[in-house]
Amino acid sequence: MKRPMIVGITGGIGSGKSYVCQLLKAQGIPVYSCDTEAKRLMVDNADIVAQLRELLGEEAYVGDGTLSLNKPLIANYLFASPDHAARINAIVHPHVRHDMEAWAARQQCDIVLVESAILVEAGLLDAVDFVIMVDAPQELRLERVMQRDAAHSNQVLARMRRQMQAGELRQYADFVILNDGEADLQAQIADCRAAIQKKKESINQYPSSLC
Repeated sequence: MKRPMIVGITGGIGSGKSYVCQLLKAQGIPVYSCDTEAKRLMVDNADIVAQLRELLGEEAYVGDGTLSLNKPLIANYLFASPDHAARINAIVHPHVRHDMEAWAARQQCDIVLVESAILVEAGLLDAVDFVIMVDAPQELRLERVMQRDAAHSNQVLARMRRQMQAGELRQYADFVILNDGEADLQAQIADCRAAIQKKKESINQYPSSLC
């Protein structure tokens, strides 16, 4: 069986891409969360564990028997500079991609969804066939994240600045969903699914629908 069509979904922090993924998952489309699976692999994958310990020292992990990430140490290192982030990403992202592609190949559907806030930065563009961007006004994104994470505005803005800006990210998107609390999400999702189906038919190399 040929692999399913892989649809990437991305967007800046607070855009609501995870919520859109939930809506699509409810319609029967399997979802792979790169963020969730990266955290799992950073503990379960022996190669990642060894490389992070080499980079950050034994204190990169805590716990006896069952390993856990030293999240404060990882976060402090990761956000200290773009170079630090690049080093972590170079260790983790290739394994996430391999895991995602193996997961996609196991799915009994013609279309699967891959959620990643850093789809472009992680080099996953050539691993997906269609890109959905979820977007929202920056003020609304800021408010959402402050409420969700109980974070100060300066902290959230700093995180936003580390991500690709919306105008640039739109250049890579095949479809943009506006999640501003007013636009009809279900109508946009229906239009998006029609665009995905059209792209799928034009490529004509994927299995017929099983979901």
